[in-house]
Amino acid sequence: MYFTDRGIEELQARRGDEEVTFAWLAEQLSTFVDLNPDFEIPVERLATWLARLDDDEDE
Repeated sequence: MYFTDRGIEELQARRGDEEVTFAWLAEQLSTFVDLNPDFEIPVERLATWLARLDDDEDE
């Protein structure tokens, strides 16, 4: 198990029944990066990955 799995599991356990918008998520990610600038690149990579999930692999 990766260390991050624990955080993901906690997120699911605590907030798994909630529904959020991508606008809310983007705001939370921006706030997180403002408070933790060292995480700017990983957060940017996660946001880009999420944004492109439905892109065709043939493009």
